[in-house]
Amino acid sequence: MEKIMIVEDDIKIADYLCSYIEKYGYEVNIATNFENIMATFRDVQPNLLLLDINLPSYDGYYWCRQVRKESICPVIFISARTGEMDQVMALENGGDDFIMKPFHPDIVMAKIRSQLHRAYGEYASKIEERKLILEGLTLYPERLELRFGNEVTQLTKKETDVIESLLERYPRVAGRQDLLEKLWDDQVYVDENTLNVNMTRVRKKFQEIGIEDAVETVRGAGYRIRTTWKKGEV
Repeated sequence: MEKIMIVEDDIKIADYLCSYIEKYGYEVNIATNFENIMATFRDVQPNLLLLDINLPSYDGYYWCRQVRKESICPVIFISARTGEMDQVMALENGGDDFIMKPFHPDIVMAKIRSQLHRAYGEYASKIEERKLILEGLTLYPERLELRFGNEVTQLTKKETDVIESLLERYPRVAGRQDLLEKLWDDQVYVDENTLNVNMTRVRKKFQEIGIEDAVETVRGAGYRIRTTWKKGEV
């Protein structure tokens, strides 16, 4: 069952959307912790996000940017803002579509179905999915998923980018500076400890699928994938 997450601080609108969408067989989750939308997002792992712009603490543009750091799931903005720039900003901040309030529920459902089809259904199937394979290890960048044998683990967007870089560089070393520039090119300065933290997380992801010591630290240079797992740890 596909999951829809609603981020809307008007509880009447949220409940109305929830009950209407559920009639079509979807599982619906309404976010209530507006201080940390991402905690709910990670817990729910929705297939699609309905997102208001005017929210407590941080607006919908902010939360959409946070989602895009970890997920490529469709995001549809629903807002009372009617200006053209609001719609432009919604798209530029990572949104896929925009619905103006007041809305007709059938329009909402049509847009939900359309985005789900594009992301996961008949339209998406016409495009060959990208995957990187090395010695039985398979990375699915669009799914944010890493597989080894029968084991699978879900990744964040940054974890996916790190592993993708390592696999693309193999057997060469992925330089620290190259990784920093690829992953955080929107920031003026990043503490290198941030990369260390992310590499620790990546190593844990490999451990989750049964691979120990998958990433080698090359002192003074960067990181490199090790393929000793081909002998079989799982």
